[in-house]
Amino acid sequence: MELPLSPIERIIRNAGAERVSEDAVIALAGVLKERAEEISEDAIALAKHAGRKTVTADDIRLAAKKP
Repeated sequence: MELPLSPIERIIRNAGAERVSEDAVIALAGVLKERAEEISEDAIALAKHAGRKTVTADDIRLAAKKP
């Protein structure tokens, strides 16, 4: 699954960039995808540890705090 690039470009622009290269948008999309997968894997482990099959928003938030 690929992330849509328009919202990613919008994130960079909202952060204050006047101009954004396509390569920058693609690079950030890759980083976000990798980090999202890491967070998801950690959140799944948290849910399993709690004896649940359902990943909750709290699992995601807790997993995202992990360095």
